[in-house]
Amino acid sequence: MDALPTPERPMRIGTRGSALALAQAHETRDRLAAAHGLSQDAFVIEVIKTTGDRVLDRPLREIGGKGLFTREIEDALLDARIDIAVHSMKDMPVLQPEGLVLDCYLPREDVRDAFVSRRWNAIADLPAGTIVGSSSLRRRAQLSHRRPDLTLVEFRGNVQTRMRKLDEGVAEATFLAMAGLTRLGMLDVVRGRISPDEMLPAVAQGAIGVERRADDPVAGAMLAAISDLPTVLRVEAERAFLRRLDGSCETPIAGLAELDGDRLRLRGEILLPDGSVSITGVREGLATDGPAMGRDLAEELLGRAPPAFFELSGIAADRGSPPIR
Repeated sequence: MDALPTPERPMRIGTRGSALALAQAHETRDRLAAAHGLSQDAFVIEVIKTTGDRVLDRPLREIGGKGLFTREIEDALLDARIDIAVHSMKDMPVLQPEGLVLDCYLPREDVRDAFVSRRWNAIADLPAGTIVGSSSLRRRAQLSHRRPDLTLVEFRGNVQTRMRKLDEGVAEATFLAMAGLTRLGMLDVVRGRISPDEMLPAVAQGAIGVERRADDPVAGAMLAAISDLPTVLRVEAERAFLRRLDGSCETPIAGLAELDGDRLRLRGEILLPDGSVSITGVREGLATDGPAMGRDLAEELLGRAPPAFFELSGIAADRGSPPIR
């Protein structure tokens, strides 16, 4: 783009087509319009179907990992078929394709996981053997670590699909992100909000990121006006932690950064997929040192991991080398 968008030459916003993804794209559009005094007609939302949306009958780890929800959208951005792309940050790989920049984050929503069930109110209420559905390797590992007596099944699909599966008896409980339920206006399905002390959330959970081309100064300036600095500081620390671990859909990793003035506290966790091993740690320091803290925390957790962890987790054992993608 070489000028502010107009109804005749609108900014094209790329997104997945789920109800949640569209809600996030609408929020981005509304914030941009308000920040720059533009009408909604100066923006067009382009729905792009990703591989992760099309293939619902297999676990993500079997068909390619996190990039399944972003690759086609980033291709459209690189080809200039769209001008910006809106993403759920917990779905984003830690490396961007050459030519793309991701440095705009909207104010972060509730980071917690929601416990969802038609019958039970909390994890502690679940009888031994209860079937719990989740597609998240992180949630499955954390639950197996804390409640190895439960039965876990694969559970993919959008929020509405997962609620239907509960009604059909595929499982008696599941987990969803509080942020997504808040943005969808579906807080009525929440039976319990799970404290990060009980289940540390996914890296960047609750954060919306907006990606652009590096050679588009207009989009860069427009997005800078809506980027939320506290979210930037938190997400950059968490993603530095994730990047050092080479996190993928094969690796259960959790991380959460919290701000207190100019101080940042970062908690991290790495697990074996079966939940038999959980390694946790904390770093505290200046918020501006967040990325360094993230890398340092990752090194500590790797240093405390037994040799079998690297064989089974997919995390690179050589802590002196950069992660491979």
